[in-house]
Amino acid sequence: MASGGWACMSRTAPAVGPSPTAVRPGITVLLEDSIALIRGKRIALLTNQTGIDRQGRSDIDLLRDGQAKAAGVRLVRLFSPEHGIRGTEDREHIASGVDERSGLPVHSLYTSTTIAPPDSLTTDLDALVYDLQDIGTRTWTYVGAMIYAMHAAARRHIPIIVLDRPNPITGEHVDGPMLDTALSNPDEPTAQRAGKAYALYPFPLRHGMTMGELALFYNDVLHIGASLHVVPVAGWRRSMWFDETGLPWVRPSPNLPNLTSALVYPSLVAFEGSNLSVGRGTNEAFQRFGAPWLDAQRVADLLNGRRLAGVRFDVDAFTPQNAGDAKYNGQRIPGIRIAVTDRNAVRSGHVAAAILWALTKAHPDSLKIRDRTFDERFGSTTVREAIVRGEDPDHAMNAQRVPVEQFLAASRRYLVYR
Repeated sequence: MASGGWACMSRTAPAVGPSPTAVRPGITVLLEDSIALIRGKRIALLTNQTGIDRQGRSDIDLLRDGQAKAAGVRLVRLFSPEHGIRGTEDREHIASGVDERSGLPVHSLYTSTTIAPPDSLTTDLDALVYDLQDIGTRTWTYVGAMIYAMHAAARRHIPIIVLDRPNPITGEHVDGPMLDTALSNPDEPTAQRAGKAYALYPFPLRHGMTMGELALFYNDVLHIGASLHVVPVAGWRRSMWFDETGLPWVRPSPNLPNLTSALVYPSLVAFEGSNLSVGRGTNEAFQRFGAPWLDAQRVADLLNGRRLAGVRFDVDAFTPQNAGDAKYNGQRIPGIRIAVTDRNAVRSGHVAAAILWALTKAHPDSLKIRDRTFDERFGSTTVREAIVRGEDPDHAMNAQRVPVEQFLAASRRYLVYR
């Protein structure tokens, strides 16, 4: 059964064309071309291990030495997102402390959820600088950290400077489901209502935008009113995959070891809300799934029978070790590996829907889903319920076509790159 072809849509942008030089991330463009934005300023930096230049040098060092030091820049503190300042933590309640390498104070913005930089830590700043690697999927909490930081900067009437980076899985492919409005919350967390840095706004599962473009979108649509400066990536085109940029790959989280994991991640992230392992605790996290109850051959046959574009499903048992989700640690479990055969053809939403369909068909009693957790990541309660009832996943996804097309039209004005 062939999968429908509409859901992974392409976009083009009426904006800045590629530079003939090598791809330069926002931090390099800032220091080489836009140093005036931070000249003589007292700044804080929200970053982690992904904030590096083309040579792998950390923003933390670059904003304390060389051109920045000569320009009178004073980096006084760091803010860290989920996974910590060096990206090694895979838990909640990450403590604040001191960065051993730089000696700077680090204030964690990840407790039981992502939070905003406290107002008490922005009163002495002239600007807030943000540099984190997005992975092109709606559920990425670094986007929430950026939005909350924009709110904090707006309250203090200080500029926020977003150093842009490539979308590693290209800026061309956009794929539903859209996040249901009833599941989203773009507001900062309060004592009365938890934040949802992973489920912010009605967006496609795979959105095809860069962090800088997302900042422009949210600053306008949410009426944040931040004094926002996006420092673009030089030389990047929307069609580029990360391994075509010449930039070093750094794990954006402990469970995304490579670009393939980043590509397949949106198809499996919803299953974190289930009793299925998504490969955490292996060297191919988010490229495989399994469980002790899984009839891997039957599920693989069901999935391969759908002839989903760009992927193949191979039976492949695995043993999670020290997995952050603690699913089946130390157990050899039946599993399926998602082999990417054509990365430009992969439709993340269709793959996720097909996996849910196959698991429900083969294991209606063994698969356990935490509905709200699954839906907030997959995006659509309606689609999930239809598939669980036995509806064909392609048919269930059809209703997503119009809202994704509407998103493409509405977001076009915020695109920076061709």
